Amino acid sequence: MTSEIQLFHSRPFPGRARALALAGLLILGAPAHAQGPAPASAAALAEPAPAPLTLAEAIALALAKNPDIAMAQREFDASGGSALQAALRPNPELSIQQEDFKRGRQTSTVQLTQTLELGGKRAARVAVAQRVRDQAAADIELARADVRSRAVVAFYEVLVAQARLHLAQSSLGLASGDAEATAKRVRAGKLAPLEETRAKVAQAAAQAALAQAEGHVRAARQKLFALWGDTHPRATPVIGSLALPGDGLADAAVGARMTASPVLRRARLELERAQAAVELERARRVADVTVSVGAKRSQESGITAAVVGLSVPLPLFDRNQGNLEEALSREEKAREALAATELRLNADMAQAREQLRSARAEAQTLQRDAIPGAREAYRAASQGFQLGKFSYLEALDAQRTLVSTQTQYLRALLDTFRAAAELERLLSIAEAASPLLNPSQSPLP
Repeated sequence: MTSEIQLFHSRPFPGRARALALAGLLILGAPAHAQGPAPASAAALAEPAPAPLTLAEAIALALAKNPDIAMAQREFDASGGSALQAALRPNPELSIQQEDFKRGRQTSTVQLTQTLELGGKRAARVAVAQRVRDQAAADIELARADVRSRAVVAFYEVLVAQARLHLAQSSLGLASGDAEATAKRVRAGKLAPLEETRAKVAQAAAQAALAQAEGHVRAARQKLFALWGDTHPRATPVIGSLALPGDGLADAAVGARMTASPVLRRARLELERAQAAVELERARRVADVTVSVGAKRSQESGITAAVVGLSVPLPLFDRNQGNLEEALSREEKAREALAATELRLNADMAQAREQLRSARAEAQTLQRDAIPGAREAYRAASQGFQLGKFSYLEALDAQRTLVSTQTQYLRALLDTFRAAAELERLLSIAEAASPLLNPSQSPLP
């Protein structure tokens, strides 16, 4: 299915401006791709034109260079250091004690002390660190899904902005041709001077619409290129199909993919981390034992004696009860957060699917019924004006209706792409297989 973005191609007004506009309209009606604007100066012609950008290339650039993904990766690297530190045992302590400083009466003690962690503290500490590392890995997946969705939306915003620019260029060409033809008929006495004024006003409005469309293209391109850190993009055109996205996925496929959603997986990992933290605080209730061995040398007696010590704290007051209560409360909070995330994901999924259906239905209706009807009305009004049956105002109103309908179609088309990208983000659909934005792909299992 291709985009319907062309005005009626049989205007009664002659002139070079109309011919140029019709050429642009034929480009707009082409089924394959949306092209970028043509160079406007000799300097631009002398400079080599930038290579067009495809959707796959834009996604690849964003995933490779986006700073949000880089930050998530650095956090993952940092969590590796935390996991390494959590697995380390306590260091032994070496102490030297000197008693009396008079010669012949000195007593020296050398002692090595080691704390023995009991209750599985080290294993519990490692489990917490590993859950944190798993969360950091899930954050990378979340960042990639979010950046990919933003890249898709930004790409189609540029693509649609280019189509709107072509529409504005063609509208200006027709308005210029209308103004020229109307002026000739006024000079010939066939029309009132008021009609020439109306034609000039319409031409000025078309020029303003063209300037606005050019600004939208620049802004959309800036937004797209900023995803990979390019803050001064050249006038790079984007090429891609404006075919409508797929109409969504079956309920069974959506349910199967929801369990793999990175948002839901991140919430499950938070619950697992909270549970591991509870086990760690329980392990910390068990007192650690400190053992020491050493030697004591007395210069007065000339005897060296072995020294062995054992230290066990008495848990009379601090039994880690406060930290355990906090960890248990945070576990319940994580469990509630998981339930809330599931509800929110279901709501977001339903909203995205409904937006996809409604926007797609609107675009199909405009493409199938509204645009052909507006084009036929414009053709009849143009012919009627040529034969003197309609005023120029009626012909102008028909032209504006057609342009407005085509603009509405482009807006509905962009809304469809946005909803499809959001649905793919929620479902964590891989970059290589997209049954929504690439309907030719096989449906997901």
